[in-house]
Parts: sequence; C-alpha cells; structure tokens
Amino acid sequence: MKLTKTYGDLKKELDLIEHALTDAIQANHGVLRESSTKLLQAGGKRIRPVFVLLSGQFGDFNIDRIKTAAVSLELIHMASLVHDDVIDDAKLRRGKPTIKHLYGNRVAMYTGDFILARALENITTMPEPIAHRVLSKTMVQLSTGEIEQIRDKYNWEQNLRHYLRRIKRKTALLIATSCKLGAIASGAPAWISEKLFRYGYYIGMSYQIIDDILDFTSSEAELGKPAGNDLLQGNVTLPVLYAMENEAFYKLLKDTFSEPQQVTTNDIQPLLSELKDTDAIRLSYQLSDQYLHKALKELDDLPDLKAKRTLQSIAKYIGKRRS
Repeated sequence: MKLTKTYGDLKKELDLIEHALTDAIQANHGVLRESSTKLLQAGGKRIRPVFVLLSGQFGDFNIDRIKTAAVSLELIHMASLVHDDVIDDAKLRRGKPTIKHLYGNRVAMYTGDFILARALENITTMPEPIAHRVLSKTMVQLSTGEIEQIRDKYNWEQNLRHYLRRIKRKTALLIATSCKLGAIASGAPAWISEKLFRYGYYIGMSYQIIDDILDFTSSEAELGKPAGNDLLQGNVTLPVLYAMENEAFYKLLKDTFSEPQQVTTNDIQPLLSELKDTDAIRLSYQLSDQYLHKALKELDDLPDLKAKRTLQSIAKYIGKRRS
C-alpha cells in the first residue's frame, strides 16, 4: 500500500491546494517562474498539507482557511529543498535534475528565497496572531537546523543528541507545525492543537530516521538519488552513528574520508556493505518505532473522528515503510 492511499479521501482538497501552489509561485520574472514551476512539477507526497487538512477536521473545517496554512507550509518546505540542494551540491531530487543543477547556485538560491517570500505573503491572510508566532518560531529553528547540518559535515565525533536535535529542527518541527496550524485555522481547542503538535513532532522524527535508513537500504531508482548520498555529503545520520560503534566500520570510515572532497560514490560502496553488516539498521528502526509509539499515544484522547483514524493509519504506514 502506498502512503497516498491512507488519505485518498482528501484528493479533492489536495487538488485545490495544488492549484493554489501553482498560483502562488507565479512570478513576473520568467526564470523565477520557470524554475519554481519545475520544482513544483517534480512532485512530492504533500504530507505537510495532508497533516494540515486532517488536523483542521478537529475544529470548524473551512477549506479556504485551511488551504492558506497548507500552502504556506508546503512552500516553506519547497524553499528548504532548493537551499538544501545548493548546500549539498545535489544533481538529482526525486529522480529529476535539481534547480541548482539546471540553473546554477545563484538562481537556485533566489528561487528558494522567492518561494519563501510567497509563503510569508500567503500566511499574512490568516487572522490568528498565534499562527504567525508559531510559524516564525518554526522558521527560526529550521534555519538553525540547516546551519547545524553545514557545521557538522564530516564531523565523526558528534553524538546522538546532536543528531536528534538537528532532525528536530530540519524536519520534525515543520510537520508538528503543520498539525498545529491546521487545528488553529479551524478553531480547535488549544489542548487538541497541542496534542496534534506533539503527534506531528514524533511522526516527523520517525519519518526522518526512516529516510536516513532508506538512504542505505534502498536502490538509486527508489531514492531518486545515489544510495549513500547523505554519507557522501558528510552528513552523519543515525545508521552511521550506530555503525561507528563498530571498530572496523569506524576505521574504514576515517580512512575513506581522509580527504573528504575526493571521495566518490564508488569509494563509499565498501562502507555501505560494512554498515549493513553491523546492527545499525535494526537499532535505527527500533528508535523510529519508539517515536511512532509516542505519536500514537498522543492521539488516544482525541475525538473519535475519521481524521484521527487516518492519522493513526499514517503512523502505522510510516512504521512499516521499507522503501
């Protein structure tokens, strides 16, 4: 089963959001319009709008208000992807050339900035001051997470606490905010919006951990980029942290990256094989499952709506994801 099937009944609302995203990225300048459109057409799971839509059903659901929050959050996510690809010098995303690869660093950075500006312009139509405070705090944390990732590249001495803090800022908080803003936009009670925020945080942590696992266990065709690409870029993810506890892996890692800028995809193949021979993948899934269990617990006291059951289904799907 695909993730999209768990929320198949939201197709009508997601189509409206997709049209709104297309409208939001229209620019007077041809290059900005073209690059932004290519990014949008590259697709994506639109999981953040899905969380906004589902959380909005715990209050007075109004698609126009919900759509505003959903579009802004997806635009912020899109902008962060463009900036990520510049930082990582990535040529592919979802199997398609990145904006950075097609247009160069300058256009890519301005495209990301343009999309981010559109997100901020869009969110101003939400009348709730708390929505603006929540989103601004999240964006500060997101930016901090990006800086931390740059700082920690090729740093083999970092620990689990560093990693968890980084993925919280880079991934989990934006998903948590998607859940909270959906509830706020629908006028749901504060206790519900807080529970949905925590659900989104735990889901986001699990989702990123599994993404980091799949970087080692999936094929290039499944990933849309070379397997082990995070490691090649010097990003120390959870499987690497666990694998480094193995002396043989740690020595091979240090030897392979003695000159980081010279390392190629072929050079890291022995590392990928060595990592799979350790307990790193199993331990990483184990931590992901702990976060998923916490996410499901946050839903226990929520009203028994179809949206709640869909949120439960999404969590269970993520827990079983192996590609």
